[in-house]
Amino acid sequence: MNPPDHPPPTQLYPLGDAAIVLQFGEVINEATHAHIQAVGRYLDQHPFPGFLEYVPAFTTLTVYYDPWLVSQAGHQNPYKRVAKVLRQLLREVPEAPPGAPGPVVEVPVCYGGALGPDLDWLARHTGLTPAEVIRLHSEPEYLVYMIGFAPGFPYLGGMNEKLTAPRKTQPRTLVPAGSVGIAGRQTGIYSLPTPGGWQLIGRTPRRLFTPEAAAPSLLRAGQRLRFVPISAAEYEQLLEHEL
Repeated sequence: MNPPDHPPPTQLYPLGDAAIVLQFGEVINEATHAHIQAVGRYLDQHPFPGFLEYVPAFTTLTVYYDPWLVSQAGHQNPYKRVAKVLRQLLREVPEAPPGAPGPVVEVPVCYGGALGPDLDWLARHTGLTPAEVIRLHSEPEYLVYMIGFAPGFPYLGGMNEKLTAPRKTQPRTLVPAGSVGIAGRQTGIYSLPTPGGWQLIGRTPRRLFTPEAAAPSLLRAGQRLRFVPISAAEYEQLLEHEL
């Protein structure tokens, strides 16, 4: 039996004809996340012929490959060949050490008002005051588990469970970029203007996705993040600088 916080044996299955999903169990925790990150780093260092890219998620790592290039290497069944390579890779990946956390990315947030229209609702729902919601939301150091939904959108782990709240029954047709929201036991930041149903409690002036930049996404899986409350005046000043 695996220790409670140790990733279970990895399962592999195809995703279409040009990708394989590595499933690291069903539980979202930091041990599984660290293992996924370790496999990704090892794959960066040991790419196989035909490898294109990989996409990490909460409990999976999806590996994309070019079937034609794999078959050109003398293999008639690209999926079987890539699956064999990945199983061997999994045996070679060193166990992810706890290690020292990297620098914490600070994200300034103006909470409430027009920038956080659901803050008062969330306070009533949780039985807290708006000030307590802001304190509980900005106290933790969050882990970026994955980037998804939209380019640069971070799914964060570490939110205080007292802030748990359901999604909106009627999603908004447009949520401004930089909006900080809560859905269930998660918090995240809208990186682009998109529809969305999360409860919005604030907004950051920082750009999370800059397509013209060498590194378009401000955040990446494995980073640590902390929200820093700022005033409306500070928000406007920082927003002008970002533009």
